[in-house]
Amino acid sequence: MSPARGSTYDCIVVGGGHNGLVCATYLARGGRSVLLLEAAEQLGGAAVTREFAPGFSVSACAHLLHLMPAALRRELDLARHGLTLAGDDVPSTALDTDGRHLTFGPRDPGGLRARAQADADSYAAWQAQLQRLAGALHPVLSTTPPRLGNASWRDRATLLGLGLGVRRLGRRDMRELLRIGAMCVHDLLEEHFDLPLLKGALALDAVLGSNLGPRSPGTVMSLLYRAAATRGAEVLQQPRGGLGALSAALAGAARAAGVEIRTGAAVARISVREDRAAGVVLATGEEIAAGTVVSNADPKTTFLKLLGSEHLDAGFVRRVAQLRARGVAAKVHLALERLPEFPGLGAAALRGRLLVAPSSDYIERAYNHSKYGEFSTAPMLEVTVPSMADAGLAPPGAHVMSVIVQYAPHTITGGWDAQRERFTAAVIDTLAAYAPGLRASIRASELLTPADIEQQFRISGGHWHHAELALDQFFMVRPVAGAAQYHAPVRGVFLCGAGCHPGGGVMGLAGRNAARQVLREAA
Repeated sequence: MSPARGSTYDCIVVGGGHNGLVCATYLARGGRSVLLLEAAEQLGGAAVTREFAPGFSVSACAHLLHLMPAALRRELDLARHGLTLAGDDVPSTALDTDGRHLTFGPRDPGGLRARAQADADSYAAWQAQLQRLAGALHPVLSTTPPRLGNASWRDRATLLGLGLGVRRLGRRDMRELLRIGAMCVHDLLEEHFDLPLLKGALALDAVLGSNLGPRSPGTVMSLLYRAAATRGAEVLQQPRGGLGALSAALAGAARAAGVEIRTGAAVARISVREDRAAGVVLATGEEIAAGTVVSNADPKTTFLKLLGSEHLDAGFVRRVAQLRARGVAAKVHLALERLPEFPGLGAAALRGRLLVAPSSDYIERAYNHSKYGEFSTAPMLEVTVPSMADAGLAPPGAHVMSVIVQYAPHTITGGWDAQRERFTAAVIDTLAAYAPGLRASIRASELLTPADIEQQFRISGGHWHHAELALDQFFMVRPVAGAAQYHAPVRGVFLCGAGCHPGGGVMGLAGRNAARQVLREAA
């Protein structure tokens, strides 16, 4: 039973995004009294469903569920708390301007086989190897990273276990993992495939949400990371009611575990007394005491705003300030009067994921703009029409289109206020090349730039992963040296958000890992 408001808690979780909800639930199940504080009136952070035009609702940021392991969902019993799926095993279709679209997936390579027999054979082998490598890497994502050079038996055991997991791959796969881990995905795709449309679709998954292009070193690791979350089972799912329904189920699990939840409760700072956490102070001035504070906010917000540089050494503050966390992914929502028509594509395919990434080179050219503070005039797109499977998101006969757009830098030459309409028009024009009647059916639109995401969801830099997922900001050095095991340098302060290991996406593993670390240290 949680203490009454105003009393002392064992743990306070700052932020009610999905990782914060997961962390709070595991802490409460571990016997701790837990208070979760969320600044917004709605739980879920960036994983929320909201109305953007009268009668039209959409998942505000991410729009598909695929990185959260099925085992975690079962542990939290999310089905009992209301989570149902409107779409399961959602297929992917790479759009082609000539109407020869390519629909493919782990369970349905038939569209590829009809298009390019050699690539279909290579794709089957690619998927098999990816699944083996992902299976070996999955334990890395569910483990607290060890500290190198530490004499702790736990850290040594963790390193040994990870090494044995990779060793079990066998000589051939282990050698291949070492060879490709730091490669750029463009070069690896060139080794395996000929069809530009297939290479573009696979490259998209390696760079989606990141400030990287297909020719950037380390993008193969990004692809492996995506696969490792679910052990290589790339099953895309659409929750009924959008991602907000997932957050509602997580909140139900948290309350069932005994977590007290307060919304509209913005934390102004983390209290520190005698060099350890003492609780939090809300923006209203209310003080709440707790011996442990776990922040689901991004690292820059946590360390530089909530905790404050006065409690940290100068070198650590400098590392946090230099953390790469500038988003380049925007979101466009379209309210449509009717279902869009894509010549050459049946209506059933609109229940899946549509990709505008004609080639790896196309994506690289789109990425080039962002290096110079420009948005891409021919952007890479991941498109869903969620109302096809979930009619409640739009009025009868109407539809919602949700579009993730890359590349759109957080800070743009001339400012976003002057460029919003031009950028939205470029996205619609890009889509209209595949669906010629689209523009005439648009009733309303909404654009969320990285700057909007920063402001509306309180994420520094508007980066969905809270910090770039790259080899120098990964695993034992995520987010920065000195805070890599969910610890802040101040005793009793922890991180549980996407900015710590294993990273971003609607995954939940960072929240679970952090809770386990807190419980372990307090045992």
